[in-house]
Amino acid sequence: MGTTKRRSPLTDWTVLVPVLALVALVFSWGRELPGFAVVLVALCLAGAVLAAVHHAEVVAHRVGEPFGSLILAVAVTVIEVALIVTLMADGGDKSASLARDTVFAAVMITCNGIVGVSLLVGALRNRIAVFNPEGSGAALATVATLATLSLVLPTFTTSKPGPEFSTGQLTFAAVASLALYGLFIAVQTVRHRNYFLPVDTGRDADPQDDHAAPPTDRAALLSLGLLLVALVAVVGDAKAVSPTIETAVAKAGLPQAVVGVIIALLVLLPETLAAVRAARRDRVQTSLNLAYGSAIASIGLTIPAIALASIWLSGPLMLGLGPVHMVLLALTVVVSTLTLAPGRATLLQGGVHIVVLAAYLFLAVSP
Repeated sequence: MGTTKRRSPLTDWTVLVPVLALVALVFSWGRELPGFAVVLVALCLAGAVLAAVHHAEVVAHRVGEPFGSLILAVAVTVIEVALIVTLMADGGDKSASLARDTVFAAVMITCNGIVGVSLLVGALRNRIAVFNPEGSGAALATVATLATLSLVLPTFTTSKPGPEFSTGQLTFAAVASLALYGLFIAVQTVRHRNYFLPVDTGRDADPQDDHAAPPTDRAALLSLGLLLVALVAVVGDAKAVSPTIETAVAKAGLPQAVVGVIIALLVLLPETLAAVRAARRDRVQTSLNLAYGSAIASIGLTIPAIALASIWLSGPLMLGLGPVHMVLLALTVVVSTLTLAPGRATLLQGGVHIVVLAAYLFLAVSP
């Protein structure tokens, strides 16, 4: 009887692609790229997104929920914050609203895009998507509070002209954001962890998902390292292609804020794909953990980082939203509350969230 050769895990595409994407980042960083190079970097970016989703699922399978979705959300957000600070340091006055635009885009994409698509996928598979209203409602309340304190209040404060915080107000917002984020993590992972676990619906889940043995510690650590490599590559490659995006946006006569929306969409692709795959496995709660966890981390980590970076960054820091965006934020909170309260959702709720996201994207292009 012949023996079958086992393929080395180091030759797997999920290992090679993040490394290639990181190499592409090294060679493209700080350089003006010709057209063919932009295409290559974009292909590496897409591959790194798919690899990040794979490694996130391996880690999630090893550590269980809600730690798996938490790891992906925090990893993406930490690197996203580093990207924001880097762009602000390079951009001068023209990047004064970059943090606000990026954070708000992340909130709208996660709370309407990821939530809406996940509910649609879950409802299409089982007619009704089921989740824990206690955990999801608590996460939404945290998102609403963080967004109001950090993005709405600066529009109405009077200590400084324009939609800006004074130094003391920015410090308070940063401390409050960190405190709320830490409290949410403690509740999600320790005190009320069961509120964030997938609901047992009694329906047949994916048999492969139920019976597959958890990966070994070594495999999980390898996937965790490759997840970080893939996420660095995703954000870095997004930054590398951003000049091309900026040029295209300018030639099209679109607002500069569109660049932030496009980059936010690229950066959040790993979480979106992971959430959709979880919804297909009848684990809508995991999808909501990813969505709201990402929104909370995006505000809770970005605002303190920007507050710290403002010590050496020159120029204004505009955090306050305009009237149109405040209306969209209020609509998102109201619709999300009505969606989460019953603990069950149909295609209609998913469609409503998608329409709210579409309105945000349309108004970003045509304010």
